[in-house]
Parts: sequence; C-alpha cells; structure tokens
Amino acid sequence: MSAPERIPPRSVTPDANPAELLARGELTVRGRIREASNAALFCTVALDGRQASCVYKPVAGERPLWDFPDGTLAGREVAAYEVSEATGWGLVPPTVLREGPYGEGMCQLWIDVHPEAELLALVDGEEPEPGWKAVGFADVGEGRTALLVHADDARLRRLAVLDAVINNADRKGGHLLPTADGRLYGIDHGVTFNVDGKLRTLLWGWAGEPLPEEAVGVLKGLRDALDGPLGARLATLITTAEVDATRARVDALLTSGRHPEPGGDWPAIPWPPV
Repeated sequence: MSAPERIPPRSVTPDANPAELLARGELTVRGRIREASNAALFCTVALDGRQASCVYKPVAGERPLWDFPDGTLAGREVAAYEVSEATGWGLVPPTVLREGPYGEGMCQLWIDVHPEAELLALVDGEEPEPGWKAVGFADVGEGRTALLVHADDARLRRLAVLDAVINNADRKGGHLLPTADGRLYGIDHGVTFNVDGKLRTLLWGWAGEPLPEEAVGVLKGLRDALDGPLGARLATLITTAEVDATRARVDALLTSGRHPEPGGDWPAIPWPPV
C-alpha cells in the first residue's frame, strides 16, 4: 500500500479508555508510514461513535533480526507500554495487541507532536550550555565535529530510567514525541527486553549520576509489581527469561542507585541517531 499524499496529524478524539478503543474498535488502514523499518500502517479506529488515529504494525511485516526471535516485536511494544503504565509516568502511548487487516499486530495511539519543542541539538564547543546535557561528539561532515546534547529535562530523565529497565536498544531522537500540553512520549519499542545488555540511546547525559529520589521510589514499586500482576502480563508478551532479566535490571538500578553508563560490548548510540 502506498503512502497517502498527506498523513493527517497525530490526533485523537478525547477518550476515557483509549486502550479499549484500540483493542475493540474497527481498524481501517489509511496509508503506510514509509520511513519505518518494519511495516507500519497509519489507521483510524472507531467504536460506538468514538474514533482515534493510530499506528498498526502487523507481525507479518516485521523484518527478521539476528538477536531477537522472529515475530516478537509487536509483543515487546505492548510490554513496554505495560511497564510504562506500571511506573505511573505514562511515557508510552496506549498500545495493545490485536487482530487487524493483516493479522495480529500491535496498535498504538497516534500522538499529536509539538514541532517547536527542542530536546536534542548539535552545538559548537566542548561543554553544553546550562539546561543541556552532553552525549558526545558527532561527525557532521567536512572534517568537523559538533557536540550532541539533549535537554536537562525531567521528562527525558524518566524516559532514560524506563529505557534502562526495558533494555531499549534503539532510543533515537525521532522516537521522542513532545506534545503541546507539555507531555512527552516515547515510541518504537520493538527491540527491547533482550536478556543481553543492549541499551542504545541518545539519553546518556545523566550516565553515572545518582538516580532522582522519585525514580528510586518508582523502581521499588516496579520491582514489587514484577512479582505480581505486571510480571504475569509480561509473561504473555515476552519470555520467562526476559521477565527475569527485567527484574534483574531493576534490582541492579536499585543497588547502584545510579543511571547506567555505556558498556564496551555494544554500540552505545543508535545509528542513525534520529
């Protein structure tokens, strides 16, 4: 299916239960999102007079990966949403696993993005300006380098903690969705929850720093939830070994009390970074 001439903006009719709408509503494909690495379809979903825009990623459209079992990316996206909800931070848009026109896949609410919100930048100089955190130097062509920075933003910091928990191997700039009402969402969580350490992110600015008190409290609650209903839900979406590895990552964060630092066995920054 070809992409429409203009995909409508990320939008949603206000709804008290968007997950129910996504799970039970009639799904209509409107076009394909061409820049996505796996099949991603722009859709509308309607139920009892309620309607929203969403993205539908059928399992049948997932590209095989050497380090993730085939046909598991949709479940991982839903698992990331479940963990996000358990934190209380609401960092991942409502996401469900459901049948669609091209078989089972994940269906996620499509969010309106605020285009003027600046979270990442390339700047000259050796140190970031106040209000920014340094990630590292990037080659910008013609033998020049620039400092890659991200905003010293509490919303981004929460997302960095979530990524450490779910072992996100692909936190790019294009996966950050700030909204006009001040919220921030992260999307594209198909390569998460691997049992091996694969954290790749642009949000390294707090690496090695103590975790905020808020994050420590959230992690303690998350650890309890993983031994209860959350763990049971995740076990239907990822493997038992991956659920155990998630518990171990939460334990490690609580033991160290610090944001993780890049390791040497895996590229620390995704490519391309956007």
